[in-house]
Amino acid sequence: MASDFMMAMEKVEKALGEKGATVPERRACRFVSVLCLAWPDGHTEMFRGEVEGTFVWPPRGTAGFGYDPIFQPAGYGVTFGEMSAEQKHGWKPGDASALSHRARAFKLFVETCLEA
Repeated sequence: MASDFMMAMEKVEKALGEKGATVPERRACRFVSVLCLAWPDGHTEMFRGEVEGTFVWPPRGTAGFGYDPIFQPAGYGVTFGEMSAEQKHGWKPGDASALSHRARAFKLFVETCLEA
């Protein structure tokens, strides 16, 4: 885990503690990813993917990057940092599920632009 992300996660943990957000019910969070496609004619399309979850402390897992070790998606008992890339991002056209915010944004892009 890169030290700059560890420092950033510690900063978030400290801020939450200062606001009294010390229980999971007060630590709801969301990961968001937006893909923007700019067409040659000048119009753009945006594809937004979101996943709800909980900020957990201490960080768990070494997979992924960034804030993955402190983000536990709703309905799961592990953080993104504890999931394999396949568990987190795995999605195939025609499959209804996409877990990560990036996979959800990409799924919308594929359904809109590639599956016509």
